[in-house]
Amino acid sequence: MTDQPLAGRTVVDLTTALAGPYATLLLAGLGATVIKVENPATGGDSSRNNAPYVGRDGLNLARRHDDDLSVSMLLRGRNKLSVTLDLKNPRSRAVFTDLVRDADVLVENYSPGVTERLGISYDRVREVNPRLVYTSISGFGAQGGPGSGKAMDSIIQALSGVMMTAGEPDEGPVRFGLPIGDLLAPLFAVVGTVSALLQAEHTGEGQHVDVSMLGALTSLVACEPFDAFDAVGLPQRTGSMVPRLAPFGILPALDGYVALCAPTDAFAHGVLRAIGRPELAEDDRYRTRDQRVRAADELHGLIREWCRTRPLAEILAAFTAEGVPAAEVREPREAVRDPLVLAREEVVPLRHPRHGDVADLAGTGVPIRFSAARVALDRPAPALGEHNEHVYRELLGYTEQQLADLVAEAVI
Repeated sequence: MTDQPLAGRTVVDLTTALAGPYATLLLAGLGATVIKVENPATGGDSSRNNAPYVGRDGLNLARRHDDDLSVSMLLRGRNKLSVTLDLKNPRSRAVFTDLVRDADVLVENYSPGVTERLGISYDRVREVNPRLVYTSISGFGAQGGPGSGKAMDSIIQALSGVMMTAGEPDEGPVRFGLPIGDLLAPLFAVVGTVSALLQAEHTGEGQHVDVSMLGALTSLVACEPFDAFDAVGLPQRTGSMVPRLAPFGILPALDGYVALCAPTDAFAHGVLRAIGRPELAEDDRYRTRDQRVRAADELHGLIREWCRTRPLAEILAAFTAEGVPAAEVREPREAVRDPLVLAREEVVPLRHPRHGDVADLAGTGVPIRFSAARVALDRPAPALGEHNEHVYRELLGYTEQQLADLVAEAVI
């Protein structure tokens, strides 16, 4: 569709697992033609073998039928064309060269050194297509990292310091339930890729965009001045409450939990009115922000006792009436079915390519609304090599005999 921001752009996708495929998923949602290159010798992207699976029988922990599809691939493979190509096969070099010759972008998430060994490094690709934007997503950057240089989300969370920003002060490290190390780097990769495309419009030259998972997450940790907090005696880990912004945190209700965010004088005084203690707004312990920070434990205890015996609906009604920011704490299954995010297509239904909506699954959309452009993740994930004929014959112009030879020699 020409009304999509990246319509007409071609992306060669060499990524696997999560970080890389999420980046190319977003590029596909923005309208780029994404050609996902998968190794036939290993069964394609590792995500194809992640449980659970969905098929004609719905959701299952094990694959029951040949057309069962991993939910991971069902989500990450949308709007992509799948071709097979064994990049370790010497004959693949010519095919790879044909793929990148007229492409706009290549995205890869190999460990440092792998692309050189395969003969598909940025320097090699640049000789073929100097306008191409070559985006690398890795654990530690193109120069490599400590130890084995291998990176998984938990390794990145551990090294970034983020595990020590949540939880109680005397608790061990807390791993984020969301794989934030894997999901943050691709966002920066997309920003870098689109920026490099814009620059290439002016210079005629592509470039190497290098994004590290560790750098992306650590830069986010540095958005909060945790070192400054430590220097002035403020605890970095405060559990469910945030004393330096009091009243602020997660409080138990009779039938769930409520998130309360009232750091300003107006919000804090609204909280005191909501819990039936308006006179405390003039109390020297709670009147100003600095006073509330000093008396945070006492203030939080007061609000906690009021919330504990009341249902969420009553608590939220009282806070809302006073203009105080507050919300219930939801389970993920409920949150991804919020009518607002569904209406804005920030979360969209996941459908099996053959069996349709058999499991009532929800998946990420493209959470950007444009006034004069369309974004969409509306085509199901492909089968392994589903688009070999389309890409190799129709787009690259290979003959039927050439294609047969590549199959016979296990190149594709």
